[in-house]
Amino acid sequence: MASSADPSRLEAAAARLKAALSALETAVARKLEADRGSAVTQKQIEALQQDRAHLAEELDRASEQAHQLEAVNREVARRLDLTMDAIRGVLANYET
Repeated sequence: MASSADPSRLEAAAARLKAALSALETAVARKLEADRGSAVTQKQIEALQQDRAHLAEELDRASEQAHQLEAVNREVARRLDLTMDAIRGVLANYET
């Protein structure tokens, strides 16, 4: 009957323990790398969200400016129509 202190069994157990510790170290290293990757990804997402918010503000300002320009354009067109009508009236008086 083999004793519990058999050197070959102890060596095998030590080898298994070393392999398990090595696997654990590898898993911890992968986890740390994944966590660092997640942190980088999170920072990139936050930066993209800030960019999106900034672009949305710029779009709102540009849309407002476009609406204002459309209103000014309509007013200028109205005034030009009135002016052209007035000129036509003056010309019509001189033609007769």
